[in-house]
Amino acid sequence: MWRSLLLLIVLFVPALPAKAQQILPHSFGRWGAAAPGNAPATAPSPEVSPAILAEYGLVSSESGSYARAGGDAAGAVQATVFRMKDPTGGYGLYSYLRAPGMARSDLTEHASVSRERALILLGNLVIEVRGRDLSKAGPDLKSLVGALQPHAQAGPLPTLWQLLPTKGLVEGTDRYVLGPQTLNQLFPVALGDSLGVSTGAEAELARYRSGGRETVLLLADFPTPQLAKQGLADLRKKFNVNGSKPDAASPALFAKRALTLLAIVSGPSTQQEAAPLLDQVHSGTALTWDEPTFQFKEPRIEVMIVGIIIGTGAICVFALVAGLAFGGLRLLVKRILPNKVFDRGTHLQVLQLGLSSKPINAEDFYGTADMLTPGSKVDKDLPDRVALRLFR
Repeated sequence: MWRSLLLLIVLFVPALPAKAQQILPHSFGRWGAAAPGNAPATAPSPEVSPAILAEYGLVSSESGSYARAGGDAAGAVQATVFRMKDPTGGYGLYSYLRAPGMARSDLTEHASVSRERALILLGNLVIEVRGRDLSKAGPDLKSLVGALQPHAQAGPLPTLWQLLPTKGLVEGTDRYVLGPQTLNQLFPVALGDSLGVSTGAEAELARYRSGGRETVLLLADFPTPQLAKQGLADLRKKFNVNGSKPDAASPALFAKRALTLLAIVSGPSTQQEAAPLLDQVHSGTALTWDEPTFQFKEPRIEVMIVGIIIGTGAICVFALVAGLAFGGLRLLVKRILPNKVFDRGTHLQVLQLGLSSKPINAEDFYGTADMLTPGSKVDKDLPDRVALRLFR
């Protein structure tokens, strides 16, 4: 009995993670599961190699078949969900799987739909639906997006595609690259890991058509301008970049650096043919100054002299008016309140040295008018003796 129980545990426990990975709904819109349950896909999509899926960060994938009610074979669809490790890898895989003929859709911010294929980016989930007349199945696809929304991981998406020039761009050919194998497959020249896409640099490439010639533009964004400069120098050593190796067997490449951005063009045979496309590439880094600034402009000498004269005159007028106002107020107060506010005799003490012929009042000299008591004597000759000692 214990052996049978142990055998059931061994068989049942490994099946739990697989069951937990199933995020595709049993039905959405007019479609229902064609078979009971949806098992995870055991093999990757035939359009993507396992190595490229690994570079984009594939975690798991799941596939399921759906059919309309009534068993109409023409209405059957196949839905596949790729779960990536982050939204950046999801965007990269979405751009890799998108075909040039697919039209943009409003299902999500990044969604493309054709007659027989729909590709939807939802956070770190890439949803691929194959069937017939999918361009008319907008409500059903929205139902699928709503069912998978709780399982998606939100996060910022790459914005390097916004720096791609729009003139001559072949719609739907832009690809976000996160690894050297993907870069070697998409770019005409096998650059390998010369740009360091496996160690921090990100790349975006697209096809352009001008004058009947098709060219490929590759944008590589580095963490710092120094790394971008070093990356361009390494390319010039290994490949024929801007005529660095005219006798090299590899095709000619033309490159331009703008701060942390490195633009590489493959296809043109001369620098003049590549210049119109390279001139459209500009770095997304912009320096702005929003703080208010103070600008000092020294006036002319005649303006300064006139200003000094006017300022001095204004100060003199103010002093004159203030003096007249104070003097007038003092006279008015003395007339209205004599010996009440100004010139109060009982609060004044005057020191006289006797330098003139005016007789000295001892009471004024000592200020003892309020201090004398009845019967006290005052030496009236003391001021004279003091004055003689001061001027002896």
